Amino acid sequence: MIRIGLLGASRIAVTAVIGPVAEHPAFAVTAVAARDPDRAQSYALAHDIPHVSADYEALIARDDVDLIYNGLPPAGHAAWTIAALKAGKPVLCEKPFARDAAEARAMVEAAATAGLPLIEAFHYRFHNVTRRAEALVRSGMLGKITRARALFQVSIPRDLDDLRWRADQGGGALMDLGCYPLHILRTLIGEEPVVTQAEATFVDGVDSELSGRLAFPGGAVAELSCSMTPDAPGASVVLEGEAGRLEILNFLAPQMGCRFTTTIDGETTAHPTDGPTTYQAQLAHVREVLRDGVTPLTGGADAIANMAAIDALYAAAGR
Repeated sequence: MIRIGLLGASRIAVTAVIGPVAEHPAFAVTAVAARDPDRAQSYALAHDIPHVSADYEALIARDDVDLIYNGLPPAGHAAWTIAALKAGKPVLCEKPFARDAAEARAMVEAAATAGLPLIEAFHYRFHNVTRRAEALVRSGMLGKITRARALFQVSIPRDLDDLRWRADQGGGALMDLGCYPLHILRTLIGEEPVVTQAEATFVDGVDSELSGRLAFPGGAVAELSCSMTPDAPGASVVLEGEAGRLEILNFLAPQMGCRFTTTIDGETTAHPTDGPTTYQAQLAHVREVLRDGVTPLTGGADAIANMAAIDALYAAAGR
């Protein structure tokens, strides 16, 4: 049994951890801690969590916790992830991994020093759709990748109590949404890009929308976009190669409806999109890492590189 302690009484933990754990006999949520003890108590009662810790430090120190899930706002990722690792606990840390690449490096160094896994919770990455798409690109079926684009946009009403609209908590469209299209472009193309252009709309220091252009060493150019104020929601990725084209509509959560196609020599093929939910797949991967010694698909150099690209996009956009 892998016993999980929740840092933060967060909404995302319900979807990312509590729900899938209820369907996975290898896991249990043991305890939760929040800044507000009353909120933690209410949360524990609502989600049948047996223990409430007085604070984050007490949660990390618990003997009945084997894995820390850091669902805090990005501003709390580095300090509390590093504290958990120093206390001997592996960590599943929500995206975005940190507030910047410097924090990401410190977190990865702490994991290396502790000899413990540190996994970034890019849940889409563990689903069959992403794994199949990655294998297909690596097979050479599309030929050399020349162009790509990816986007994630969803309406998030402006609310200063919402961390996504707070610069001090690591909010912003790129941090909360754009990290996904950036990550899938890097994952599928398999190279680290240079940011050549970016523009954004900022509201009180928070980007409500951002778009950028990337150049990859192998010659591919890519566009990404994200918005918290779009006309319509969307999450898609397209890769164009010298021999064919790949498109995934809703790469982010295939369990909620997805279309994955390739077009080669004018013939379009629909690929399977079946499998567990992205969060169930994420939990299964965490078990493989902790119990079977499988190398994590996220975290480490990958997490540092994603944050470095985010830093570069913000710099190019004038932040």
